[in-house]
Amino acid sequence: MTTVTVRRAVHEIMAFHGMTTIFGNPGSNELPFLKDLPARYILGLHEAAVVAMADGHSMITNRPTLVSLHAASGTGNGLGALTNSAISKSKLVITAGQQVRDMIGPEVMLANVEAPKLAEPLVHQSLEPLSAHDVPRAFSQSVFASEHGPVYLSVPYDDWDAEVPADRIGQLSRHVTSARTVDPTVVAELAQKLRAATSPVLVLGPEVDDERVWDTTIALSEAFDLPVWAAPSLSRLPFPNQHPNFRGVLPAGIAPIGQILGSHDLALVIGAPVFRYHQWQPGQYLPETTELIQIGEDTAAAARAPFGDALIADPVQTLLALAKTLDVADPAAEPGPARAIAAPATSATDGVLHPEEVFAGLRETMPAETRYVVESTSTNAAFWAQMDLELPGSYFFPASGGLGWGLPASMGVALADPIRPVVAIIGDGSAHYSISALRTAVEENIGVIIVLLRNGTYGALDWFADMLDVDKAPGLDLGEVDFVSIAAGYGMHAEHAGSADGFDRALSEAIDRAGQGRASLIEVNTEKTRPEKE
Repeated sequence: MTTVTVRRAVHEIMAFHGMTTIFGNPGSNELPFLKDLPARYILGLHEAAVVAMADGHSMITNRPTLVSLHAASGTGNGLGALTNSAISKSKLVITAGQQVRDMIGPEVMLANVEAPKLAEPLVHQSLEPLSAHDVPRAFSQSVFASEHGPVYLSVPYDDWDAEVPADRIGQLSRHVTSARTVDPTVVAELAQKLRAATSPVLVLGPEVDDERVWDTTIALSEAFDLPVWAAPSLSRLPFPNQHPNFRGVLPAGIAPIGQILGSHDLALVIGAPVFRYHQWQPGQYLPETTELIQIGEDTAAAARAPFGDALIADPVQTLLALAKTLDVADPAAEPGPARAIAAPATSATDGVLHPEEVFAGLRETMPAETRYVVESTSTNAAFWAQMDLELPGSYFFPASGGLGWGLPASMGVALADPIRPVVAIIGDGSAHYSISALRTAVEENIGVIIVLLRNGTYGALDWFADMLDVDKAPGLDLGEVDFVSIAAGYGMHAEHAGSADGFDRALSEAIDRAGQGRASLIEVNTEKTRPEKE
């Protein structure tokens, strides 16, 4: 009987599934797996950055993405970033090197006695095969399980050199597909409710930021003159933000959402849980006069919702079926008149820009197809006031609010799709968490444009301190850090923009460099702003 190593079998299964890129930070336990690796290895200098890069990559490809972490310590370093992946249900196959099997029990260096438990709360599945022979099957299982969110697979490093039958590769080179369809009876009932409602409203979530349904959602909103809100704590934008029907992002408090949706008799929440609140603003969830129906595939989210009915179904297919039942056609190729955007607020301080000036510059200079990876919470209101995002896949934000995600995630997004430009909008507080990701951008020739907004503070926490009546909270002031010098130290082109004209010039030059696969960092001093309008 012909045999191959476990390593060879897994490498072949990786190739079968098109897993040609792996994001990692290697340690001794991982080296046997990396031998003769038939994939591009993207090195990150911290495991949290590695997970975030893979997260961004998976969001764009919508395919399982492989991550390699170092034992328990490396897994622990990556858990913070994994909180974002867990909420966004990114398709990550996270492998971690384990000590050799005979050394796990005595708890020697780099052994993890209960490895599956370490990541268990944050992953869809967590396992460690009971034998070396089961590693290829367990890897195959992990690939399929990742369709529902991140999975974790711990593998003792002596397993990789074990022998398994060669025919196991063919047996495990298999497909698992879903043929579930949306029940037409249920769709007909939804259509009837929408027709009968006197004041219906759409609330859309990250799961319908999808090119398959983008135009259909616009057409549906226009056909029934539906106001459209984005679900609170938004990680993806599911609707063009300057469309006349778009009302904005719902505030993340119980009372304000209840007041907004309470003015409608029917609320369809599609592709989002009900609801991801943030600040504690107690009140009535919804008045009895409002019927709410939540549509999505997450049975756990449906079960824990504190109010409303739920339909467990693919939100994209449900929207498509609903539009077809209602005889709604996609809009014409020519868009309607754009909503006027107010002139940006300006700063009265020399060398300091208002964030709206920065975002207006991005809107006017960057191509319409640009993808924005945003991690600057205190400038949310300014961002939505000035940006005009017309295409699906244009906006990404850390799903759990875990800082340090945005900078490396932007690199994963750019690696997955080198055609659409990528701009990372990063606050100076966030930048400190994953600044080493700059090295990956330089070494891998990733043409990302990083706009670093420097205001010397954790601005969003200033706002929260006011809300919570916390006076003079410690740890909010960051001081001035020279990010231009830091980026230059990694070999990246970097400069400081002290005026709106200077920013526009730097941005135009950065676009040219991005076309050559070269990253740029533009540092801008900005006024302190709040995440929500006053």
